[in-house]
Amino acid sequence: MPTKTLQIPTTDGQADAFAAFPDRGERHPGVLLYTDAFGVRPVLEEMARELAEHGYYVLVPNLYYRHGPAPVTELPEHIGEEIRPTVISQLMPLIEEHTTERVLRDADAYLRFLTTRPEVSAGPVAVIGYCIGAALAMRTATAHPDQVAAVAGFHPGFLVTDAPDSPHRLIPKLTAQVHLGLAENDLTPEAISELNQALDAAGVGYTTEIYPGTVHGFTMSDTDAFTPSALQRHWDRLLPLLARTLANS
Repeated sequence: MPTKTLQIPTTDGQADAFAAFPDRGERHPGVLLYTDAFGVRPVLEEMARELAEHGYYVLVPNLYYRHGPAPVTELPEHIGEEIRPTVISQLMPLIEEHTTERVLRDADAYLRFLTTRPEVSAGPVAVIGYCIGAALAMRTATAHPDQVAAVAGFHPGFLVTDAPDSPHRLIPKLTAQVHLGLAENDLTPEAISELNQALDAAGVGYTTEIYPGTVHGFTMSDTDAFTPSALQRHWDRLLPLLARTLANS
C-alpha cells in the first residue's frame, strides 16, 4: 500500500499531510480524513491505509500545521486516561486558534489539492472525521455541496453548540449523504433531536446512531476509549456509505 508525506499549499503556508492509496496505477475516488484532537499519528495512518485498501485515495492533513509538522506535541504511544488531560491541555490553545475562518480556508485548500492529485478520479469526494474532525467534516461538506457526496463523523465533538455558526446550523446547505456514529455520552437527546431535525429538513439521506457501550474516542486503538466492536461497526457503516456515493467517480 503506497503512502506519501505531502505538502498542501494553503493561504497560510504549507500543511503537511499523510496519503494512502492503492498501488494499481488507476485513479480512485478521493477521501479527505480529518483527525481527532490528537492529530496525525500511527493509528490514523493505519486507518487511512485500511480505508485505501478498499479502493480510495485517502488524504490526512495535519490540522495544526501552522504550529509545525505533525506531531506538534509529544504524544505517548498509548494515550491513557492518566495522561489524556495533560495532552488535551497542551492542544487546547491550538484547537481554539483553529477558527471557523481557518477551517474553511483550509478546507478549500485540502479539497483543491485532493481533487487535482493524478491518482484521484474525477467526481465527488467523501469527507470523514473523528472527534473534532467530525465538525470539520460537516463544515467542509456544507461549504462545498457540489463536491462532497458523503460525510461521516464518529464520536463527534463541537457538532452541536450554541454558536451562531455551529456546524449543525449549516446543515440546510448540505447535499451529501451522512452517517454519524455517536458514543453514548457525545450528545444529549435534545442535541441529537435538533441534529436529526436539521438533517430531515435538508432532505438528505442520513443515519445518526449511538454505538452501544461506547465512550468518546471509541475508534482510536491508542486510547483507553477504544472499543474493537465499535471500530468494526464504524467500518460496517462507513464502507457502504462510500460505495453508494462514490461508486461512479
